[in-house]
Amino acid sequence: MAEKKYGKIITENRKARFNYFIEDEYEAGMVLKGTEVKSMRLGRANLKDSYARIHKGEVFVYQMHIAAYPFAYYDNHEPLRIRKLLLHNHEIKKLYGKVNEKGYSLVPLRLYFKHGKVKMSLGLARGKRKVDKRETIRQRDQKRDLDRAKKEY
Repeated sequence: MAEKKYGKIITENRKARFNYFIEDEYEAGMVLKGTEVKSMRLGRANLKDSYARIHKGEVFVYQMHIAAYPFAYYDNHEPLRIRKLLLHNHEIKKLYGKVNEKGYSLVPLRLYFKHGKVKMSLGLARGKRKVDKRETIRQRDQKRDLDRAKKEY
């Protein structure tokens, strides 16, 4: 199902849906170096602890790790460098208004290839409290038990 909408998925930030309520999703292109794209084709990217910010009308992603390309002779990229995201101007303005509200942040959800280009799914997120996280765990356990009961019959 996700393969159709997103193309070939490189990596996913699985903790994001546990730690945040995702209000809205945006698809963003990325400004990358050649060695970064080649490394991503090998699946060597990580979104853990990454976040996005809006600075001077542009969106940047921080703490996204793309491993160095092992076959590069020289001019390899910095694994944790700040990368620019490409969004439409009206999307950036909408996000800027929301992020300035209390409790909202921009969280990278997944990286994927779409028509040969690397895209990022960016979520407008509101943080969960401890009670909300417990409720998520409880719902997941109930769904798992229900699926097991269905499988037995």
